[in-house]
Amino acid sequence: MGGLNWVNGNPNGWANVDEAEVIAAIKAGIDAGVNHFDNADVYGNGKAEQMLARAFDKLGLNTNDYVVATKIGHFPGTAAHAYEPAHIRHQCEQSLINLKRDYIDVYYFHHGSFGDGDFYLDDAVETMNRLVEEGKVRVKGQSAYSADDFERVTPKVQPECLQSWAHALDDQFIRPGSRVANLMAEKGMTFVAFSPLSQGLLLDKFDPYNPPQFEEGDNRRGRSGFETENLLALKPKLAKLKERFGDSVEDLAGVALRYVLNMPNVACAIPGFRNERQVKANLAGVTRQLSEEDMQFIKDALA
Repeated sequence: MGGLNWVNGNPNGWANVDEAEVIAAIKAGIDAGVNHFDNADVYGNGKAEQMLARAFDKLGLNTNDYVVATKIGHFPGTAAHAYEPAHIRHQCEQSLINLKRDYIDVYYFHHGSFGDGDFYLDDAVETMNRLVEEGKVRVKGQSAYSADDFERVTPKVQPECLQSWAHALDDQFIRPGSRVANLMAEKGMTFVAFSPLSQGLLLDKFDPYNPPQFEEGDNRRGRSGFETENLLALKPKLAKLKERFGDSVEDLAGVALRYVLNMPNVACAIPGFRNERQVKANLAGVTRQLSEEDMQFIKDALA
């Protein structure tokens, strides 16, 4: 929801965000039973948190009736490192103000890079634990982008849930028998899957011969998955899914989301949205069912 954005000179936002459309989308999700909203201080550098709070206000909803997660780690402000204890506390307090809440339901370390030699790790964990003791955070979470990071920092952070990407094209963190899946089983943790649609690639909506041109400030700009060669390679694989499961956006979204949700230890998937149409497509994952044979078919088709 944060729109086009940069942090430390790198694009990390999304194009084509309209607040009125976002509010209508949130209403559609809530009307259908959605109760979990994922956010971060770096999404729009506070804008997304503020927009979510305004949406709840405009819809006349009590934010405390919903599970709201946010994160710390990619927006350093004026600190030498985003995991400096004073910065963690400051960002937590600012997120509470932005979200108009007294506590954060799930507060994540947004990545696993705690400085050279994990210089900031111990103090960051101590600060997070104090926020839990003070009632400002209910549940600790850890987001990361490699199995090495998850295995290294989880013993000290002791999160209740992990977050990273997970989709049918790359299920390395949730696939049974993988390092992270084994770690979750050992520690009793669950997984929150972002990018379950692989940023829309699993919806077969991009033309290989006219690939999308994303704006400056959109995190998809320059990513190889959206280049002609990769889109051409993906298209016949998606054709197999469309032949078996249906060719509508809802069909493909439902299959992609249910593939992730069927995995052991996955608590929920957090697909992105910018409008009501996208939310309704995402909701197809609620009713879609996949058998073991379907799951294997998807793995084989996309291999």
